Amino acid sequence: MDFAVLTLAGLWNSGPQHWQTHWEARHGWQRVPHRDYETPDRDEWVAELDAAIALCERPPVLAAHSLSCSLVTRWAASGSRHRIAGAFLVAPSDTDAPSYPDCTTGFQPMQLARLPFPSIVVSSSDDVYVSDARARQFAEAWGSRFVSIGPAGHINGDAGYGPWPEGEALLLELCEQTQR
Repeated sequence: MDFAVLTLAGLWNSGPQHWQTHWEARHGWQRVPHRDYETPDRDEWVAELDAAIALCERPPVLAAHSLSCSLVTRWAASGSRHRIAGAFLVAPSDTDAPSYPDCTTGFQPMQLARLPFPSIVVSSSDDVYVSDARARQFAEAWGSRFVSIGPAGHINGDAGYGPWPEGEALLLELCEQTQR
């Protein structure tokens, strides 16, 4: 089946070895472009995401990593007239944590409202940007299915998550669920 998927990179973007980059090449999925990945502004990122969704012929599934998981929750609360089919939320950075980089604007506090679309949160037990317990709290608040994959760092290219077939299978499962 052909699914509409938009990928959303987090803070500092996703490099050539990141699973998002691999999946974009494999499936032809598009990354939502942001003007500024170094010092992101919530309102600008929400507007850029909304513009990308507006260009889709049908409601897409969002495949978000890190800070972009927060972006998805902010977009959901924005009152946009556009719709998405679901969200795959990987390694959701805890922007409320004291250790979180202070180069972002407007992503605090974390949104904890239930999402109005199906979603999956994928977490690692040793992610430096979110504890497994906090990721589980996010999933419960958002109404998301929670999947912990054990010690996997920040689930990015640096942690060895390039093609990541297990994650791809979870995303495709979500895509199929949204088609029913």
